[in-house]
This record gives sequence, C-alpha cells and structure tokens, in this order.
Amino acid sequence: MIVDRVTTPRGELVLRRDGEHHEVISNGVFLMDTRNGRSERLLVTAALSAHPHPRSLLIGGLGVGFSLEAAVADTDLDRIGVVEIEPTLLDWYEQQLGGRAHLDPRVSVTIGDIAANTDRYDVICLDVDNGPDWTITTANQTLYDEAGTARIADQLTDGGVLAVWSAHPVPTYVAVLRTRFDQVDVLTVDVPRGEPDVVYVARLARQ
Repeated sequence: MIVDRVTTPRGELVLRRDGEHHEVISNGVFLMDTRNGRSERLLVTAALSAHPHPRSLLIGGLGVGFSLEAAVADTDLDRIGVVEIEPTLLDWYEQQLGGRAHLDPRVSVTIGDIAANTDRYDVICLDVDNGPDWTITTANQTLYDEAGTARIADQLTDGGVLAVWSAHPVPTYVAVLRTRFDQVDVLTVDVPRGEPDVVYVARLARQ
C-alpha cells in the first residue's frame, strides 16, 4: 500500500507499507525498508569499534534511521551529524516511522549533499546509494572514485575511520580505498535473498 508519494529534484520517492513494515522506492528502484537493519547498524558499530576513542561521527544518509539509532546508542559520542539530501525522508522518519533519534541533543541534521561537507569527524559513515557502483544519482559516483575518497579522508581526524554500505560486493572499490587508507576491512551480512550486504571499514593510521 502506498503511504506517500513525492516528486523531488532527483525524481520520485515513494513510501510503501507492507504489513508492519515500510519500504522506500526511488524512481521505481527499491532503496531500503524497516525489516532488518543489521547491516545499517553494523555500518556504525563496526566503524566506531575501529576507532580507539571516537567522539564525533557523521552519517551520510538518514534512510529509515537504523544507523542513526545505532549512533545515538553510543554514549561516548559527543557529536553526531547527519546529512540527508531528501527532506522527505526526515519527515517520514518522524511522522510515519515514529523515529526520535534525531531529537537527541548531540544530533545535528543537515538537509543537503554529503559531498558538500567540510567539517572534520573521527568517523564518517556513508549510506547514500545501493553501492559504489550503483548510485542513486550520477553525481554520487564522485563519492567513490579516488579523488572523492581522498576528499572524504581529508575530512577525518587523525586515525579516523570511513565506513561505506553496499548492497553487494564491489571488489574494485577496495582498491580505491587502499589508495588513501592504511587498513581496509570488508564485512558481510547475509540477507534472505540475493548477495550479502557489505560494509567497508577503512582506517587511517595515527600520526
């Protein structure tokens, strides 16, 4: 059942309800749902675990809130940023999904493009596409090439960690991450159908 449908500068967004769960569709392509969230939570928890003393974290892509809720659960974090390009997703998170994690006083939500971020963080987590080779917009492809990866690395503090979510393995992306990061781990999460979800965790060496 369609709950809401909006037209954005990037095309159509649809919120569907299937039983007790919700699904988000972008231009006819499935993006996310509320059924599980294991890999979205792992995106944050694995990145935080890879950093010795994380105090600040930036999430690119609110989605249905799984990653933000995992971040808010970490009481050691002092600052949590969220950048979401679609204001409708924030509205749906609060009004349709009953989300409240964005109200945590440590959280700051910015409506905009993650590529425009200039602030520095201990940890940056990206979940804005279906994968480095399956982007929602063509502009997002620059997040995953060598130049874009270098820009993100420059936004990390000493010893910082970048984590990236993907709906499937992209081996060539590991090579890109290794051009700028000192350690790259590939974590997989089995899903009921299709290839496993993947979380790439890349860490800078401490100077």
